Amino acid sequence: MNKIGILTSGGDAPGMNACVRAVVRVSISNNVEVMGIQGGYLGLIEKDFIEMGPRSVSNIIQRGGTILKSSRCEDFKRGDGRKKAANNLNEAGIEGLIVIGGDGTFQGAKKLGDEWDIKVIGIPGTIDNDIYGTDLTIGFDTAVNTARDAVDKIRDTAGSHDRQFIVEVMGRHAGFIALEVGMSCGAEEILIPEIKTDLNKIAQRIMEGRLKGKTSYIIIVAEGDEEGDAFEISHKLHKITGLEYKVCVLGHIQRGGAPTATDRILGTKLGIWAVEHLINGESGKMIGEVGGKPLLTPFEETWKKKKHIEEMYMDWIKILSV
Repeated sequence: MNKIGILTSGGDAPGMNACVRAVVRVSISNNVEVMGIQGGYLGLIEKDFIEMGPRSVSNIIQRGGTILKSSRCEDFKRGDGRKKAANNLNEAGIEGLIVIGGDGTFQGAKKLGDEWDIKVIGIPGTIDNDIYGTDLTIGFDTAVNTARDAVDKIRDTAGSHDRQFIVEVMGRHAGFIALEVGMSCGAEEILIPEIKTDLNKIAQRIMEGRLKGKTSYIIIVAEGDEEGDAFEISHKLHKITGLEYKVCVLGHIQRGGAPTATDRILGTKLGIWAVEHLINGESGKMIGEVGGKPLLTPFEETWKKKKHIEEMYMDWIKILSV
């Protein structure tokens, strides 16, 4: 393999730049040229390619976001869009492709590879950590620490004013961020999509706690909880308990910022492994890390198989928050 392409797709995640850096420099060390594809799959269709060398990835390991930019491309979901992308890759002499993103990115990569016989390796980059086949996804650790820092500050105000706060974190379909943030901040309640929420029981625990002298509460809510967003849950709990609940929605602050050491190292390792497997002929798979070792998982399994969530955290929270 003489030339490969790399792109970042979907939501950005801290640590993507560390991964791009590793892909570029390891490829060059193996005498493989690298073309950066700007703007994700849209860049594939529009042939927005740039040649990348060792200096093009200097001083980026500490930066959040992605220097290659990202997008969500509707045209790539259609066969004619993927055909144009494949033609552009062939014209540029790109023999293999590395894509960094989540399950939507991998679904597009699988179709491109299957339809046009293009060798593709995926790298899991999403703050949600909801991809099967890897212990952690790039960006998750940074997102948790960003949210944890914010909740620590909110806790100071909650304690000073004897208030109840509901903090909404990202996680439309998965509660990994909410669980980790809740555990690390000593939250009294955590609401996630994977476990049915009983607001009456939560309200009962809040009122019982107040009788025991507990004067402030932190409730962490994943944005995809079945009871609604933080504002809806605030309204429902107010109707049950009569208490006022302040709401903080952290939003896209969780996507930005300098990546933690964990995300920089993970991005670097996954980038190295992706290049090694791609030039050795692997394709149609995601490279992840499980138990400290690289693991290849067929693209289809990354979204069809469910990643295990630590439900025991929910039991621990009830014990620790008394």
